[in-house]
This record gives sequence, C-alpha cells and structure tokens, in this order.
Amino acid sequence: MSREIVFDTETTGLNPLTGDRVVEIGAIELVNHIPTGRHFHKYLNPERAMAEEAFRVHGLSDEFLRDKPRFAEIADDMVAFFGDATLIAHNAPFDMGFLNYELEKVRRPGLANTVIDTVTLAREKHPGARVSLDALCKHYGIDNSRRTLHGALLDSEILADVYLELIGGRQVALALVEEILSSSGGPATIVYAAPQRPQPLPPRLDAEQLGAHLALIKTMGEAALWGYYRDDEAA
Repeated sequence: MSREIVFDTETTGLNPLTGDRVVEIGAIELVNHIPTGRHFHKYLNPERAMAEEAFRVHGLSDEFLRDKPRFAEIADDMVAFFGDATLIAHNAPFDMGFLNYELEKVRRPGLANTVIDTVTLAREKHPGARVSLDALCKHYGIDNSRRTLHGALLDSEILADVYLELIGGRQVALALVEEILSSSGGPATIVYAAPQRPQPLPPRLDAEQLGAHLALIKTMGEAALWGYYRDDEAA
C-alpha cells in the first residue's frame, strides 16, 4: 500500500529565521494515489502580528487567529497524521522549512519523511512553462474557481489533483474496477483493468495477407513460438 500526504501551509511571512510562523496547516491522505477522505486541518495562533503582505495572500487576520491553538498544542496530532507517508507539497522546501522550524521550537525531531516537490515535477514535465498552482490548474483543466484566497486545505485538495495529473495517477484511479477484502481481514487486493478503446481499431491486414501469414506459420512446425499466438479457428 502506498500512502501519501498532500499538504500546504500558510504563514505570517516568507522566512522562519526572521520570526515568521505557520498560521494554517492543511493535508489530505492518498492511498495508492486515491484520496481517502481523511484530512488534517488546523488554524494556529502565531503569537505575533500578521504581515500585511501575508494577509493579502490568505486573509487570516490577527483577530481571527487570536483564539486558535499554538503549534505546540497540535504538533503531536500533525506528526501522527503524517506518519511515515511520503509528503507532497508545491515548493516543498518552503513548507518543510517552516514545519521543521516549528517542530524545533517545541523540541520535537524534524520530519524525516520522503518529500516530493510538485514544482520540481512540473518543471521536469513542462520545461519552460509556468508552474504556479494556478497555471497548472489551467493547463490540466482543474477547477480552482474557489481559490479566491490561498487556503491550506483547499490548496492541498487542488494540489492533489495536479499531482495526480503530473504522475498520470488519475488514469490509474479511473482504471480501478474492483477492490476485494480478504475474508481474514487482511490487506485489500486491488484489481485494475487495462484501459480499452471505445471501438477496436480496424484490421490492417486483408484476408490474402492473413492467409499467407498462417501458411508461413504452418511451415515452422508445432514448436514455433508463433504457434502460441495463432488463431486456431482462422488456421
């Protein structure tokens, strides 16, 4: 089973080393590239004033955040939700830098999870193109109309769609046709169907060419490899 966490943060500014803090964490769970519906979402009191530039990005005011928990109060829940899953973020060094700084402040170990940066993925897949989340949504036809302001949970949901497009996982999810749980309560067995064309392609060989091919196969003897793939009725 492949477990991944797509996450995002909102902050008071751009640099934790100059005192900026995390004010929102949003994360959603994927199992085998399929959203499970499980999520983690917290607003946080940063214990400092919000920069005007940051407020214009996410709209989280000092008044709104005043009664929210401190990071120390939710750190255990966040780490437990992340577990040992692969973490996925857009411009991951920014988000990971802030979360590890917050963990260091409360004397917790930093996150040692495998991390995937979707900015890097997008640049590799679309060299020279714009790779902002909005630009990728436009490229892949993903609805981001709700994104009037940045929000960690909403951005995580949108990023999950973008990530699946970047890795081709949406096609994998659509090919899922059956999930069978073992009677012993063991792991699920996931059965995938190969994608099929709506209509078969027309044959490229006419009857004369097919006849000549079958005649050639017969001259090779029963041990010939072609015999395993021969259409016996046609032969």
